[in-house]
Amino acid sequence: MRERVLAIVSIIAQYVMADSTQLTENDIVEGLMAEGFDAAEIDAAFRWMEDLNLQTSSSDTPPLHLPTHRIFTLEETWGLSTEARGFLIRLRALGIVDDEAEEEIIERALQIAEDDVSLNEIKALAALVLFSRNTRDWHREVDCFMEDDWGRMFH
Repeated sequence: MRERVLAIVSIIAQYVMADSTQLTENDIVEGLMAEGFDAAEIDAAFRWMEDLNLQTSSSDTPPLHLPTHRIFTLEETWGLSTEARGFLIRLRALGIVDDEAEEEIIERALQIAEDDVSLNEIKALAALVLFSRNTRDWHREVDCFMEDDWGRMFH
């Protein structure tokens, strides 16, 4: 079920990235049901995204801007695929995510991990974390990394 919920979250993220302002939540739910997802899975995805949004909005402490380097724990190494860890390192090195966002992505990934979290799964999680923080500011960056278009990040 985890994979199906992540698939739903990914589809919803694509709607947001496409700036589908004319779509309502009901339209999205109907579209997801037409694609074969059931109501429980859709509800789980929306609840997960809502919880993510509530957790990030409650953090009002100003971040420290000291350069840091993240070392993955043994549990994180086992729970995240090599590609997923590399992707997180790349996002951090490019300044797309800060320490707090990176920790949140890793924490969320490990919460849902049954097997290794794949590159596509970590991309969806990263997109959701960034969207929950400030959709307008991160739209271009998320669009670039979802499409593996790293050259556009600097232009």
